[in-house]
Amino acid sequence: MTRTDTPAAWDERTQLTTFLDYARATALAKCEDVSAENAVKAPLPGSPLMTLSGLINHLRWVEYWWFQVVFLGEEDEGPWTDEDPDREMRIAVDMPLADVLRDYEEQSARYRELVAANDLDTQAKRPIRDGRHPDLRWILLHLIEETARHNGHLDIVRELVDGATGV
Repeated sequence: MTRTDTPAAWDERTQLTTFLDYARATALAKCEDVSAENAVKAPLPGSPLMTLSGLINHLRWVEYWWFQVVFLGEEDEGPWTDEDPDREMRIAVDMPLADVLRDYEEQSARYRELVAANDLDTQAKRPIRDGRHPDLRWILLHLIEETARHNGHLDIVRELVDGATGV
């Protein structure tokens, strides 16, 4: 996929999906050519789960939560538990980074199809914390925000583990 934040058309759907794809592609680019050892290093003393692998796996499962659990109303089969709500980040250090990246890319492709097949005004089957049902538009905006925020974390972690910058 070409990494661009310029949409092919100026309609709302194309703009939203282009920005989400750009943020996803940026997250993947932050992990290019990183060693297996550096992919699981947590260089921030106060954030022991903040690894490249953990952040990518978190992004994967965040999208799962919003698209499959909230939007589609499916049962939550995520890796987290009440005792370990950040488990998706913890288990990623035991997975090859290539697998984590592949899973994220494959899932993103499925969600592109899901978004294409639904109107932006379609409301989620499950409510959020305040009891309201967000529409698909809000979910896309939230995922753009979430992915972009974690891209900043990926950028910092990558620079600290091996000095790579500028992606």
